[in-house]
This record gives sequence, C-alpha cells and structure tokens, in this order.
Amino acid sequence: MKKTTENVKHIFKKEFRSYFYSPIAYIVISIFLLIMGWLFFSTFFLSDQASMVGFFGLLPPTLAFIIPAVTMRLFSEEMNVGTYELLLTLPVTFRDIIVGKFLAAWLFVGLALLLTFPTWLTVNYLGNPDNGVIAAAYIGSWLMAGGFLAIGSCLSALTRNQVVAFILSVVVCFGFLLSGLPMVMNLFSGWAPQSLLDLIADFSFLARFASISKGILDLRDLLYFVLVIVFWLMANTIILELRKAD
Repeated sequence: MKKTTENVKHIFKKEFRSYFYSPIAYIVISIFLLIMGWLFFSTFFLSDQASMVGFFGLLPPTLAFIIPAVTMRLFSEEMNVGTYELLLTLPVTFRDIIVGKFLAAWLFVGLALLLTFPTWLTVNYLGNPDNGVIAAAYIGSWLMAGGFLAIGSCLSALTRNQVVAFILSVVVCFGFLLSGLPMVMNLFSGWAPQSLLDLIADFSFLARFASISKGILDLRDLLYFVLVIVFWLMANTIILELRKAD
C-alpha cells in the first residue's frame, strides 16, 4: 500500500509539472477563461441581476469541450512517441499510472476553475448573492470535471491519435451531459421501455449538476459523480491491460 501511494505521488508530481513545462497549460487555461468570461459577461450586465446562475449554466458544455483537450494527450501521446513502452518497464502498475495522471489533470482543471474567482468577486461587488450556493456549484463543477476527465482518460488509451481521442471524448462527454434532455429522450420514446428511459435520464450529468448548483448537496448526486470516475478509471485499466497483451 505504501509503495502504491509513493508511485501515485511520484507520477502525480511528474504529470502536474509537465503541464507547465509546455504551452498546454497556459493555452487551455487562457482559452477556458476567455470563453467563460466572454459568454458570461456579454449577457451579465444586461440581465440587471447579480447572480452566477448564467455562469454555471454555461460551464458544463464548456468543460465538455475543453477537458478532452487536456485528456487527449494522457495516453495517446505516450503511445505515439514511444514512452508508453518505457512505462511498462517501470516498477509501477497501470492503476498507479492512471490514478497519478488523473489526479494531476483533476488538480489542473481545479486550478482553472479557481482562476474564475474574479467573476465571483464581481458578482459580490455588484450585489448580494448566496455564496453558499455558489460554493456548492463550484464543488459540483469540480466533480463533474472529474467525470469528464475519467472518460477522456479512458478514451485516450484507445488510440495513438490525439485528434481521434479528442473527438471521441467530446462525443461521449456531451452524450453524458445531454442524456435526459427532451431532444435525447425523444430518440428513445415510443419504442424503448420506461425502465430504459429512466436509466438514460439518471445518467445525465446536467441534471445532477443542476441540482448541486442550486445548493442542494444530495449524497446521491455526489456519489453518482464518484462512481462515474471510478468506473471509467477501472475501464481505463482494463484497456491498458488488453493493449499490453497485444
């Protein structure tokens, strides 16, 4: 157990530092902040209401597009440049590698979310929002981001091509985000049993996040995101094991 913890810690540090050794971190964070700032403030001053509801309404689709740009390199790049084979020679397990990479990416995305604090300060300066609700929404955002990261990490292990990994991740992330909405449910209504429709609706990231962003920290919603993360990281491990066997 101690060795596993040390391995994960070492990989985590190496991966987190690597984001800032290349332009990737600065480009992704800059694009994320510019998109969120432009989309939010372009309507904020017209709404005549000091609230971050619009901000958190825009955040899920933005994360579903931005996060695949972070995850597409996690394993695709390793396989493409040949360092993946080097990883196999190290005294670490696939689980250590996956968890270390995931935690580094999750902290990186958490940092990007924290850098949106000027929005929070602006809203507080102009009005008197419920900061407890805003804090809950940030927690939900980070958990949702973790779900997207776990999905992207797993799909990155499927291919050596980063562009393919990016596209796959965007499609699957938006699938989880939009499931439960009428536009998706209409595709299944009329022929699918109600139990399947309920199951599809339950997988909706958007519905779970909407509940948390209202300040309702329901254990079921929190547990859902944790289970999604665990499931996709386990799938990631299985995929790497199969690729090793090949």
